[in-house]
Amino acid sequence: MSKAGRKPIHEREILMGAALAVAGRDGYTRMSRDAIAIEAKCSTGLISKYFGTMPALRRAVMRAAVARGNHTVLAQGLAAGDPNAHEASGKSKRDALEALLS
Repeated sequence: MSKAGRKPIHEREILMGAALAVAGRDGYTRMSRDAIAIEAKCSTGLISKYFGTMPALRRAVMRAAVARGNHTVLAQGLAAGDPNAHEASGKSKRDALEALLS
């Protein structure tokens, strides 16, 4: 990922989109910096720069999943007992669990 012309907010959004894609595909608890870096076409260091540790990255991913209505990742967070997933609205949680059953 080139920094030319990109603002940090834009880079962070690209990384979050990649992280959500990886979490949805590989599993929220199994996502890795390496897989996200491949998806985002960047270095693992850039992911660390924006998100720090894996627990911090997972928290950010779950918050984004809740905010964006990503039911696949939200359902995985609920199953894993993620506190941020459990803070989602009752409707979001029901929709996430229904998405798993369909």
